[in-house]
Amino acid sequence: MANPGTQNPPQTLDEWTEVLRAQEMPIFSNTAHNICVSLDDRKKGAIELATVILQDPSLTAKLLKVGNSPYYNPSKQKMSTVSRAIVILGAEVIRELTLACSFFEAILSSSNKDRANREIAVAIHAAVQARDLAVSMRDSSPEEVFIATLLHNIGHIAFWCSGGPESRKIHDLIEKSGLKNSEAEKKILGFTLQELGKKLSKSWHLGGLIEDAIANPDSSNQRIQMVQMGHQICEALKAGADSELMNTCLEKLAAFSGQTKEALKNKIEKNTLEAVHIARQFGANDASTYISTDAALSKTDEADEEKVDKKQLQFQILQDISSHISGHIDLNGLFEMVLEGIHRGVEMDRTLFMLISPDKQTLNEKFSLGWQKKSAEQKIHIYNSELTPNLLFNALHEQEGVWQFPTQQPALYSQQIQQHIGKHECFIFPVHAENKIVGVIYCDHSIRGLPLSREDFVAAQHFAKQAHIGLTLYCMKNH
Repeated sequence: MANPGTQNPPQTLDEWTEVLRAQEMPIFSNTAHNICVSLDDRKKGAIELATVILQDPSLTAKLLKVGNSPYYNPSKQKMSTVSRAIVILGAEVIRELTLACSFFEAILSSSNKDRANREIAVAIHAAVQARDLAVSMRDSSPEEVFIATLLHNIGHIAFWCSGGPESRKIHDLIEKSGLKNSEAEKKILGFTLQELGKKLSKSWHLGGLIEDAIANPDSSNQRIQMVQMGHQICEALKAGADSELMNTCLEKLAAFSGQTKEALKNKIEKNTLEAVHIARQFGANDASTYISTDAALSKTDEADEEKVDKKQLQFQILQDISSHISGHIDLNGLFEMVLEGIHRGVEMDRTLFMLISPDKQTLNEKFSLGWQKKSAEQKIHIYNSELTPNLLFNALHEQEGVWQFPTQQPALYSQQIQQHIGKHECFIFPVHAENKIVGVIYCDHSIRGLPLSREDFVAAQHFAKQAHIGLTLYCMKNH
């Protein structure tokens, strides 16, 4: 994160909001917005959500890592693709998890010290406690309670992670004067970090329970109270497990949930250990030490950041596809997995699946990954209207696919191909079902400019064949 103090420092609440939204955490801004659009538009389903996630390789890897953890996936069904994760965990859980992962991507992009890590630690710990409370009370979406609690103090986290001179002034004032945090914030900034959080949540269009809990912390709404209680548990733990504050907190929790104080005590202890693991899964290793200093935790599962072997990932994704086509086949899900296999497993920069129109004269984009577009609504259409075959229509007649070079057959790179796709070395595979052409899969290395290899072609071809097998099985089952 950039230091807001290096140029003209923000002065007002609006200026701070804009700096933190646009300059400090732009990755979170974009992802949060796209996820919330996907949430709000019920016509958009799992496919659109998967596409948002897959545009960010780092976010994809983190999501699958956290999603495969016992906390989210107690059944231990291995998930190697986002599409499979959505099937197993459900779109709602994946939406909330993605928001959490993108948030950590934004705030952990630099080395955050002491106060920032304390804020992150409280956010994770409170979220785990609140989620457990929601589960025990049979809440309709415990994940929504988790993310609302995680982001409840987003103004505090964003501010302390910015590391500007004002943060040091507030820290010193709290330490030396004994003022309450909110009083010190108001004195230095002219507003509280809670007010900053309200502004940021509106600016990011977080909506729903996240925004409601920030805007109305004293509400009698049961779900907002769960969010508050997650944070109250953390406050009570700071005072000590046997403190008067903890006893008051337990009495309140018991009255709220109907559980005994003893049962709640055990759960809080278990959730504290769980929060350490979750923090490490999200990559917040430094923050995890502020959740619990138990020496036994220092040797628990550290985040494994090793790069997954390319062939191993291909194998895992092929397993996901096999699992999918052995049961009820969702064609959208099938092609999403095939495209994800080529994009992530074969490490292609851009991947595209196009469906042919009923009159066989137009190829229309269905799914794409890695394309740098202004809007997700912007789709590619290629027409068979030129005098000679263009790159994609020519490939429809290549049974096994084609490895195309601009220097070898330049005429295939027609004006519309150059305009919409460019002039790149690429692989193109036709997709057939029952001897009928369905569409094409296109992929290239146009962003990094790396050369393609025979090994890449064979691997990508194998994924394309899975699309053919899945389509054939689908036609057989639905005749």
